[in-house]
Amino acid sequence: MVFEHPEEVPELSQFTKMKLFTGTANPQLGQEIADFLGIALGEVMISRFACGEIYVKYEESIRGVDVFILQPLSYPVNENIMELLIMIDAARRASAGRITVVIPYYGYARQEKKDAPREPITARMVADILTATGAERIITLDLHSPAIQGFFNIPVDHLTALPMLAHYCSQKQISNPVIISADAGGVKKAEKLATRLDLPIGVMYKRRTAHNVAEMTTFIGDVKDKTPIIIEDIIDTGGSLMQVSRALLDRGARPEIHVLATHGVFSDPAIERLQYEPISEVVITNSIALPPQKKINKFVVLSIAPLLGDAIRRIHHGVSVSVLFD
Repeated sequence: MVFEHPEEVPELSQFTKMKLFTGTANPQLGQEIADFLGIALGEVMISRFACGEIYVKYEESIRGVDVFILQPLSYPVNENIMELLIMIDAARRASAGRITVVIPYYGYARQEKKDAPREPITARMVADILTATGAERIITLDLHSPAIQGFFNIPVDHLTALPMLAHYCSQKQISNPVIISADAGGVKKAEKLATRLDLPIGVMYKRRTAHNVAEMTTFIGDVKDKTPIIIEDIIDTGGSLMQVSRALLDRGARPEIHVLATHGVFSDPAIERLQYEPISEVVITNSIALPPQKKINKFVVLSIAPLLGDAIRRIHHGVSVSVLFD
């Protein structure tokens, strides 16, 4: 395997070998990563009993092995979390040398703080459960809040798809573009994208009146006769995206809106909303499996397999992962 810099020449790994296993949430991504690494995907049996309980059995020895388990915490999120926990527990009891959990999409990340009395901080609870079950390292991608890294007492490699999205935009040659942050929380991400592409930026401010309900309040920036490129970390129901798009058109933006997002959750009625004619394309990654019934012509799906595969390779060989953070 080739490393970019001389100082990155790997030492002999402390583990006998490396194996990658995938849960049922996104097996296609697992296969893509295995192909990138030039290894066979690990054999694991995952089934359900009639009562709904999950059963996991590794079909090969993993004693002393550097085990990587891939599982996005996407819909059905509670099923996928439980399946992942059982996979971790089974690997620990099978004497795995080290267990690294690869979570391309971290479910419950939007419950990372208390906004009202008597609320949970569920993102922290999930982190505690993963660690207590036996996860020794986490690889994840574009967390809704980077502060979630601090919820873990184990190493967390927080990767970003931003360079991939920026490269895609640079190849499109979009006419008179402007980068748009859909809310105040996404300003830093929008600024990084705007800096990479040397473009102006606009920011939409909103307030949430209920779960999955947002109200636009203020806009800062100039979009008249410009082509908006909206950058998001997650597209869930698409409600905020619709409101931002209409607000941009009201301010004179061109009816050719490009949307970039790392995670396509696409809860109903997102697909219906994304058919909105002024939205010309929606660029996402394959962090979450996209079922056939949700595929529309506007979608462009970029693969994160090389990014995650490179991180896995570097961790196994004890080489710096920091070059992948940007």
